[in-house]
Amino acid sequence: MQTDQILILVILACTVGLFLWGRWRHDLVAGASLLACVAVGLVGAEQAFAGFGHPAVITVACVLVLSRGLQTSGAVDALTRVVLPSKAGPMLSIAALTALAALLSAFMNNVGALALLMPVAVQIARKQSLAPGQVLMPLAFGSILGGMTTLIGTPPNLIVSGFRQELGGAPFSMFDYTPVGAAVAVAGVLLLVLGGWKLVPVRREAAVEGFDPGAYLTEVRVPQGARAVGKTVREIETLLDEHDAQVVGMVQAELRVHAPNPSRVVRADDILVIEADADVLSEVLARLGAKLEEDVPSEPEPDDADATDAGSNDSDAHDTAPTPIDGAAPDGDTARDERSDDARTPHADIVLQEIAVLPGSGLAGRSASELDLRTRYSINVLAISRAGHRSRKRLRSQRLQDGDLLLVQGTQAAIAAFAAEFGGVPLAERALRIPDRRKAITAALILLGAIIATASGLVPAAVAFAAGVVASMALRTVPPREVYGAIDWPVVVLLAALIPVAGAMESTGTADLIARVLFESVAQGHPVIGLVLILVVTMTLSDLMNNAATAAVMCPIAIGAAGTLGVNADPYLMAVAVGASCAFLTPIGHQNNTLILGPGGFRFSDYWRLGLPVQLLVLLVSIPMLLWIWPL
Repeated sequence: MQTDQILILVILACTVGLFLWGRWRHDLVAGASLLACVAVGLVGAEQAFAGFGHPAVITVACVLVLSRGLQTSGAVDALTRVVLPSKAGPMLSIAALTALAALLSAFMNNVGALALLMPVAVQIARKQSLAPGQVLMPLAFGSILGGMTTLIGTPPNLIVSGFRQELGGAPFSMFDYTPVGAAVAVAGVLLLVLGGWKLVPVRREAAVEGFDPGAYLTEVRVPQGARAVGKTVREIETLLDEHDAQVVGMVQAELRVHAPNPSRVVRADDILVIEADADVLSEVLARLGAKLEEDVPSEPEPDDADATDAGSNDSDAHDTAPTPIDGAAPDGDTARDERSDDARTPHADIVLQEIAVLPGSGLAGRSASELDLRTRYSINVLAISRAGHRSRKRLRSQRLQDGDLLLVQGTQAAIAAFAAEFGGVPLAERALRIPDRRKAITAALILLGAIIATASGLVPAAVAFAAGVVASMALRTVPPREVYGAIDWPVVVLLAALIPVAGAMESTGTADLIARVLFESVAQGHPVIGLVLILVVTMTLSDLMNNAATAAVMCPIAIGAAGTLGVNADPYLMAVAVGASCAFLTPIGHQNNTLILGPGGFRFSDYWRLGLPVQLLVLLVSIPMLLWIWPL
């Protein structure tokens, strides 16, 4: 064994050890590994950061941005409403949710797909009287399985494709992964649905709610052509039943109606007072085709807002996005100027925040109209939560009380300044995706165009998805300010740092050395046993360390093994792709497993009960499929 081989093995062993130790973040470990290779001369200084320009790294970053566009535009929410059954038993509900997660994960970041569907999973668990984890774990596993079906489904697939290109051949195309990946995903989802969810330990003490403020009272305006127009209050409440929301009041023809008659018909420009949790407000808006009343800018109002609020804003009824600005007007004379500046506020800066009214604060006893929140702070009060009490007044004129919770909308700076001046306490920041049909369609078409361009071989994947990002920024399906925030930078740095390290393993002959030792002594020169060994080792490592890091470490070994055994490297690289996406035994092997750890109330040892059967099924299905689709 040569000196450079000993050095790279020591560095690799330390790297894997630090990954398993888990005290340092993955990108820090990868960066240290790269710098160690540079320090001992295994990687040239001029090539140290070449990984940041690698096509796989560029594609991963771009896919994350396009995924954000699908999330924020409401495209995934619309698909969820169409696909998920409103009335079904536990098995059908879990089946629809898990299948949808697998489908979404094939074309967007699987962590993003899981994050979008987690609130739906918690609602299903509550409705079906299940422990949250019994729905969350199948959902997480389904999203992981779906990721292995396309080139862009998960970072390991992109890494494997890059290594194939470095062998001198073409990179794997968009759907080269589909035959094996789809077979494994379908088998895995069937296992999860047909009883696998019953293997999940019941942990009912899970804190799935986080901070629970109770139901909010929210005003929504029904614009012309909305789904709610012409329906009775009873019909509207039927639409909202699955979201545990109800109509508790309305403003019609400037008249406030408390507890409206169920047979009353809703007309265009009516304002409905909805009682609902903040987390389902976007679903309520989508169901009714309505808009938040406070999203419709209005002229300054007198203090007695009950008489004047209801009929205003007709000319602005089609506005769909809030436009508060940062800063406060020094006096009423500049209010009009500030409102004229509203349109210049980037929507990316707007947040929703809960604020608690402390005893003795300056908010108690005053209304939003009296505080001039719009003109002074550019803040909208969207909803008020008051335990056990409903006010007959409009939100803008309702006097606040100690202990009230306000759901406000504005820039973070404006909300912080408001809370500091009046003694309110900012609590949880809420995510509310206002449905935007045009942006949802645009975001979906951009992603579809990038996929078609890649699948047809028109342009490389990195170029196609980079063009998609530019189009998303230009058409504002992802606001430019959000682009860099949409990228998971630790994953990008991890990939970019480990690519030169993997190159050092190849250039020093270390990968070939490891392959010869493993496959001459264990596989005894048998290529099928070698394929099984590659898959099992990759799956084992993926349960203990980041899946992208696992793929980067195992690809050179797989290529070396194929060379040692004198067979085609493609099935071995595909085995690495499958194995790197099969982290089901621990909460640390995949981000999706970690994401459900708290909400599901799980312990470290809970994952293997369902994860082990899933991994055994993956092994049984993938080996025959690999041998059939990618002959040795």
